[in-house]
Amino acid sequence: VQLVESGGGLVQAGGSLRLSCAASGLTEHNIPTGWFRQASGQEREFVAAITWTGGRSFYEEYGDSVKGRFTISRDNPKNTVYLQMNSLKPDDTAVYYCAQAPWQMTLPRTAKEYDIWGQGTQVTVSS
Repeated sequence: VQLVESGGGLVQAGGSLRLSCAASGLTEHNIPTGWFRQASGQEREFVAAITWTGGRSFYEEYGDSVKGRFTISRDNPKNTVYLQMNSLKPDDTAVYYCAQAPWQMTLPRTAKEYDIWGQGTQVTVSS
């Protein structure tokens, strides 16, 4: 499985961006896919994660710093996970990575639990 992120860029504070994470190769829809971010000189931070639980149902979790502003979603036929980011702040500036974890009952929130990573996409929010 390969993951490719896109959609990053430069945006003013208060603006929006939508990131995409396209998966190629053999992939299952009911495994966790997460977004993490890493600002310069800081550790990788959990942003959001999603897994498909069947039918039209998904289970999602968010990091505290983005809850209420970011929305993660999944398009199974396209094997793509999205991260809609609204009300962006300068503190959201970072390289954003998507990642997949092995199947499990809960959504992992730490980077070490994910074993497949994309190359990252830069998001810069100007004040």
